[in-house]
Amino acid sequence: MKTKLIDRLRPLMLGAVLLSSAVHAAVPLDHIVAIVDNDVVMQSQLDQRVREVQQTIAKRGGGVPPAGALEQQVLERLIVENLQLQIGERSGIRITDEELNQAIGTIAQRNGMSLDQFRAALAHDGLSFDDAREQVKREMIISRVRQRRVAERIQVSEQEVKNFLNSDLGKMQMSEEYRLANILIPTPEGASSDAIQAAARQVGDVYQQLRQGADFGQMAIARSASENALEGGEMGWRKAGQLPPDFAKMLSSMSVGDITQPIRIPNGFIILKLEEKRGGGENVLRDEVHVRHILIKPSEIRSEAATEQLAERLYDRIQNGEDFAELAKSFSEDPGSALNGGDLNWVDPNSLVPEFREQMANAQQGVVTKPFKTQYGWHVLEVLGRRATDSTEKAREQQALTVLRNRKYDEELQTWLRQIRDEAYVEIKLPGADQAAQ
Repeated sequence: MKTKLIDRLRPLMLGAVLLSSAVHAAVPLDHIVAIVDNDVVMQSQLDQRVREVQQTIAKRGGGVPPAGALEQQVLERLIVENLQLQIGERSGIRITDEELNQAIGTIAQRNGMSLDQFRAALAHDGLSFDDAREQVKREMIISRVRQRRVAERIQVSEQEVKNFLNSDLGKMQMSEEYRLANILIPTPEGASSDAIQAAARQVGDVYQQLRQGADFGQMAIARSASENALEGGEMGWRKAGQLPPDFAKMLSSMSVGDITQPIRIPNGFIILKLEEKRGGGENVLRDEVHVRHILIKPSEIRSEAATEQLAERLYDRIQNGEDFAELAKSFSEDPGSALNGGDLNWVDPNSLVPEFREQMANAQQGVVTKPFKTQYGWHVLEVLGRRATDSTEKAREQQALTVLRNRKYDEELQTWLRQIRDEAYVEIKLPGADQAAQ
């Protein structure tokens, strides 16, 4: 059994108690609500996350549950996040300021805001910009941990892709897509028959309440053990082929708003709700553009203005007859294309950021654009060609590969998260909660 971190923290906690005598008695002291391997979760973290969840629920228009009803769910989420962050720390995963700034810029852009507008929106919701940055950083670390520990282990063979495309489900997934929500009542690994029966009774009670009109999202928040419980069980859109065959067949005959009866799965029982469904057509022809560019990025030693000026000078040099490819090799800071003279080859415009896509769409073939800015820096680009590609078969294979990888990833992720939770030393100190240990 791992040494309890609390034993190593006692000298620090004693110091905090001695220091607290100098603080006004009306100021509440922070305290530990969970010990998680070599780290802790503090009451302040729990309170902040509960507030964020309540705000999210309120924005969706649902009834906001009291903080006490959310604490257990939110604490469990924080514990699992903490474990993944510790894995990231041990693995040497770091997020640079540049990467974090780009991520924040992308989030603002996706919400149709400038960075200043994004700051103002956070402040309006009572959220600190620094806290938001820190949360994005944590999510990026967790994403990279999952990429290393889960996604990189997933392999899909060509034969699996062919078999899938030839199967009834493979054909179905090309035309049917579902937006789902779920409620998961778990059973522990190697559960006894008594534990399985207890979970069955619990999920049966949840199902009856749903049949009697209980709100699915509220029930998920209160009762589900799924990773997305705090989002009301929202799973997003899933192709039929991403789901187990029995689920897909069941959903194909359901109407929007229907829920399934409790379904036995390897790690418990699940109830699904069909939120929306839509058909998916194939794009036989896909527009592609052959483009090259030079990217110049601002940095700690080069200001935004200096970056723009350098891009202007490179543009002028190209206009005066210097070779685009040679300048790209010497100056471009896009590592994926610089050595190829800035050549991005044939690309789908929809895969590019809006500013780049717009400039590319308006550019005349063979004419270098004036410098323009995206979230990545300053660019000059040249369109070398345009074409419409019949990519039906290739697109089908790529779509099938993505579906199969996503299906395997979803299954593997849930198994891995439960594994690291079961193997960790966790001691919960939240009042009224059961004490848990390794």
